[in-house]
Amino acid sequence: MKKVRYGLLAMVVLLSACAPQFGQAPEETIIDENQDDMQQETAIIPKYQLDEENYRVLIDSNLSQARGVITNQIANRVDIDELEEGLRRHSKEVYDPDSYFFQEGQYLTEDILYSWLERYDEQSDPLGLNPEISDSGDAVENEQANPKYLSHILEQNYLTKSEDDVMQLSGLSIGIAMKSVYRFQTEIGGPYYYENISQEEMMREANELADVIVQRIRETEGLENVPIMMAIYREASQSSLVPGSFVAKTNIAGDSSSVGDWKEVDEEHVLFTASAGENTYPETWATIVDFEADISSYFPNYVSVIGEGFFREGQLYNLTIDIPVSFYGKAELIGFTQYVYGLVVSAFPNDYNLEINITSGEQVEALIVREAGADEGFVHIYH
Repeated sequence: MKKVRYGLLAMVVLLSACAPQFGQAPEETIIDENQDDMQQETAIIPKYQLDEENYRVLIDSNLSQARGVITNQIANRVDIDELEEGLRRHSKEVYDPDSYFFQEGQYLTEDILYSWLERYDEQSDPLGLNPEISDSGDAVENEQANPKYLSHILEQNYLTKSEDDVMQLSGLSIGIAMKSVYRFQTEIGGPYYYENISQEEMMREANELADVIVQRIRETEGLENVPIMMAIYREASQSSLVPGSFVAKTNIAGDSSSVGDWKEVDEEHVLFTASAGENTYPETWATIVDFEADISSYFPNYVSVIGEGFFREGQLYNLTIDIPVSFYGKAELIGFTQYVYGLVVSAFPNDYNLEINITSGEQVEALIVREAGADEGFVHIYH
């Protein structure tokens, strides 16, 4: 693949006297300069970050070269979101959002990924990374003995601006999505079978895959000497209401083609209902159960409270709560939202981020957000 360089383009735009004035443009125009054929493409760098924790994202015609692959490979939508967002979250520890710009993956194309994600077959799929399987013998036993561990390989690019105003690739993040449950059929229209995969077995396979992936990345033009942050993601089951989690990560220097030691990642997403979460995090569960009881005493016409907690090293970092309710008027919604906000201030500790969504049917009616450390929150009622 050809190397890509970005050079800044200074432009002065003369506006006619009758044109509306909107002040300084919030974005910079840059040039994507292909050195091989000197073709030029434009791209945009937003001038402003939404906040210090978010990357500025390059906006150009070069969308991900593997668009759509992730949705075909990972069945659970919550896993797709967490793999993408979580890989960016872990990348921040290596690539500072104040210095790096984000771009979707440009090197691992759709064709490359589909060939890597297949089962290995010397004749038809010699690049396949999933285990080879025999055509003879019992089909179910063969699948169970050789599950397809690898679901997806996600690439993210991190760029920096040099002193001579050239935007260059300075870091790569690779997320390796591995199954916790292998779901398969032996014939079209036949029954589904399920094979649980232990974390120990998954990590053993991931170790071997990671070395091969890094070696192949180093053989890709433009990625020979780029630092790599690599992370292993363990998917949840297909029917899970909460996503899986990252379990390990490592940094690979630009002059290295091998994976060193993995650093364990201790984080998890936990579902909280009246019957779930008590044995895992009893204090958080008790807070949510008491919250549900208070809501029931005020407004019995609701389904139930559903919470999702994101924990790092055993500490609650984010808590999201959904409250489905049927309303018969706007005043009823406003009064209920005010009551819930009062419970947020009085009943929930402020040492984690809290988000509450009040819904009616498929529609979100109100949003309450409080950031960690804040005494008060933000309330918005949708119209």
